[in-house]
Amino acid sequence: MKLHINHITQYAYDQPVDYALQKIRLRPYDSVSQDVSDWKLIIDGGKLEASYVDHYGNCVDLISTDIGAQNLTITATGNVITSDESGVFGKIYGRAPLWHFLQMTSLTQANDTILDMSEVIKKRGDVLMGLHDLSNTVLEKTPYKVGETGIETTAADALKIGHGVCQDHAHIFISAARAAGIPARYVSGYLKINDQVDQDASHAWAEAHIPSIGWVGFDVSNGVSPDEKYVRLAIGRDARDAAPISGMRLGNADETMIVSLQVQQ
Repeated sequence: MKLHINHITQYAYDQPVDYALQKIRLRPYDSVSQDVSDWKLIIDGGKLEASYVDHYGNCVDLISTDIGAQNLTITATGNVITSDESGVFGKIYGRAPLWHFLQMTSLTQANDTILDMSEVIKKRGDVLMGLHDLSNTVLEKTPYKVGETGIETTAADALKIGHGVCQDHAHIFISAARAAGIPARYVSGYLKINDQVDQDASHAWAEAHIPSIGWVGFDVSNGVSPDEKYVRLAIGRDARDAAPISGMRLGNADETMIVSLQVQQ
C-alpha cells in the first residue's frame, strides 16, 4: 500500500524566543514492512542544526528556532510503500541489546496490578497467544478515551484512571511483558484510519520479542497487529525515547502547539 503523509507541527510563542531546540523523529526508514519512496522536512522559522541515527536506529533531526522568532513550523511529508507482515518485524536487531528492553522506566514501572496482569501471558502455554491475551486484557481494563491522561501519565496511573490512549496502552502492555521476562519496546508512527484522512496526532503501539519469531507488534488500542496501514517512525523503551517531537527553550515565552496530520492512500 502506498501511503501519503503530511504532518505539520506549528509552534507559536507569545514573545520573541532567544533559543529553542526541537529534537524530532519524523523520518521513517526502510524496514521489512516499509519502503520510503520519498520524504522531506520543511522548516519555517528555524533551521536544521544536525542529523544523526541514535542507538535505537531512529533518524533524529535537531531543529533550532531563529533568534527572536515567534513562530516555528515543521512539515514532514512524503510517501511510504508498506506491506502486511502480520505484525512480525522479525529478528532485526540494532545496537541496543535485548536486555535493554527488559529495563523498566519511570513511565513503565510495574505495580501490583500490572504484575498480576503479566500472569495472563503464562496461562496460555504459548507466548505469542499469551501476548495477544495481554493486549486484550489491557484494553478491557483501560478502554480508549481521550482527555483522561497526558504525556507524563505512567502505566500504573493510566490503570488507576481506568481509561487511556495509544501511548498508555503501549506503556501498560510493555510494563506487563517486561514483568513476565519478555523484552518489549515502544513504537511511534502513523496509522491510516479507514474513511478518515485528517487526524489529531500520530500513533503508537508496542512490540514484544519472542526468540523463535523476533519482534512482534501489538496495537492494543485497535486490538490488532500492525499491517500495511502502519508506518513506523521510531522505537525506544517508552514514549520519551520514541517521541516524534520533544524540545526545550530558554526564556519566559509561553508556547502553543497546533498539529495537522493527514494520512491517506
